Amino acid sequence: MADQKESFRALVQAAIEQFKAEKSIEGDLDASSLVRVENPPKPEMGDLGVPLFPFAKAFRMAPPAIAAEVAKIVNAGSGVKELGTVAAVGPYVNIKLNKENAAGGILQKILKEGDEYGSFAEDGKKPFEGRRVMVEYSSPNTNKPLHLGHMRNDALGESVSRILKKAGAQVYRVNIINNRGVHICKSMIAYKLFHEAKGDTPESLGIKGDHFVGQCYVEFDKYSKEHPEALQQAEDMLIKWENGDKEVRDLWQKMNGWTLSGVQQTYDRTGVGFEKLYFESDTYLKGKEEIRRGLEKGIFFKADDGSVRVDVTNVTGKGKDGEDHSKVLLRKDGTSVYITQDIGTAISRHNDWDFNQMVYVVASEQIYHFKILFHILKQLGYDWASNLYHLSYGLVNLPSGRMKSREGTVVDADDLIDSLHADALKAIQDKGRDEEVGDADDVAEKVALAALHYYLLQVSPVKDMLFNPEESLSFNGNTGPYLQYMGARIASILRKAQEQGLSCDENPQALALLSHESEWALVKSLGRFPQVVEKAATDLDPSQMASYLYEVCKSFSAFYRDCPILSIAQENKDLASARLTLASCTLTVLRNAMNLVLVPFLEKM
Repeated sequence: MADQKESFRALVQAAIEQFKAEKSIEGDLDASSLVRVENPPKPEMGDLGVPLFPFAKAFRMAPPAIAAEVAKIVNAGSGVKELGTVAAVGPYVNIKLNKENAAGGILQKILKEGDEYGSFAEDGKKPFEGRRVMVEYSSPNTNKPLHLGHMRNDALGESVSRILKKAGAQVYRVNIINNRGVHICKSMIAYKLFHEAKGDTPESLGIKGDHFVGQCYVEFDKYSKEHPEALQQAEDMLIKWENGDKEVRDLWQKMNGWTLSGVQQTYDRTGVGFEKLYFESDTYLKGKEEIRRGLEKGIFFKADDGSVRVDVTNVTGKGKDGEDHSKVLLRKDGTSVYITQDIGTAISRHNDWDFNQMVYVVASEQIYHFKILFHILKQLGYDWASNLYHLSYGLVNLPSGRMKSREGTVVDADDLIDSLHADALKAIQDKGRDEEVGDADDVAEKVALAALHYYLLQVSPVKDMLFNPEESLSFNGNTGPYLQYMGARIASILRKAQEQGLSCDENPQALALLSHESEWALVKSLGRFPQVVEKAATDLDPSQMASYLYEVCKSFSAFYRDCPILSIAQENKDLASARLTLASCTLTVLRNAMNLVLVPFLEKM
């Protein structure tokens, strides 16, 4: 639809320029920047529309009156009849495109671009070409496995990265591993108390390394409730770690290795990856030099208690007592705090990879933290700090309530996927489709991942949500498995057509036969994909892509209900071939879009 859209824009722009001349309006009026083509809310209004609100002041007329005059000029000109029928609809100039011409243009573009379809804007360029975006996500702790909260973080980070890349950006995915601190020492204390003497290892116990270390963390919490001195033991161990104690460091490296090995298995399983891992143990001291530099320049100040602070009143506002707010950057003993580490890490990252945008995928609980972080980096004189963005997301819980890892009530990511996998496999077996789908276990795994990822991504990131495993696995409605079912259904149609000797027809004359309302609705939906990619990339919002996928599936379902393909091949082969082309293009769009929201495609289901 891109060519038709641009043609319509040009006609309306020319008509506005003509109307401006007829009314003898003086002054600058850049119609090219003000003419914006939109999709009308209802199909009966038209396929494309241009709002005339931006011209009301210059023309000193109500937008509906301007629309009526502009529509009249467009219809009196040449070239419009081939494009479609133009009419004023309130304050809009709308057009109903000639389906015969528009459908062929859209489908031929999809056929030509294939896997690349969705990447190119109306001008033929990738909208994010030249943009270098670093995306940070996941940020696991090495004292426990990934849990459901991490799954939302991972899904958002990976999906945003794929969408940005689809829009033409260079994307560099990074992960900060939180591998130091008292919480890490708690797991280490529990290991020494309950496992070291027995020589327990993840291998000897037959469990993943991250699960074993997480078990130690839970054991410490239970132990510390009866032995309060255990908390001091963990603090003392952290001091030994910071002083480089060999025994402590050796145990720390061993347990970190167990956790990271297990976490990597989960990443591999869910399709999540990174270009570089950063470790808190390497970065936590790097910000101290910057803080001292800022103190010397008067950007920061030393408080009465000896700590180094920064005034953040411009970020937070004054307190109820009218006092300014400050943030500690170095404790009075000179040790760093969490934000000190983030300052050093941000600077190191920009030195490592010269990004022009950095996206932090972190829960909304940290909104205040990132506002201050960005403010401090700007105060330090880093211009690129203006391009830092916190993609905050809401909490995700189960219907049973909020998760607490130290109490052992957290839902481990692996356990959740295993449960979804088992339920999907049972559904396949209950329907007797084991042999038909091929590798039933592999299909069940992909259904489980589709259920999980799509359910997490279909909700706007800023919203809190409940993850309902049963709902996520439904093969009906707005779910990942439903998308997979529709993709597999189209793939089956294409296979059967091939068996019957029916092939797609890319000839414009054949595609001009696609004039049914359900065909046209599907074609228009497919034509919107590049716009959805650009908008989702701009807004860093995968839920827009999820909504679009569901729309395409519903449109295809209506098309297939109203417009049979294989059953009419004998009586009208040309129309059947054209409809088969439409089905094939739908499959291309589904494949491309499903990949962006981490939903595996299935040929059979």
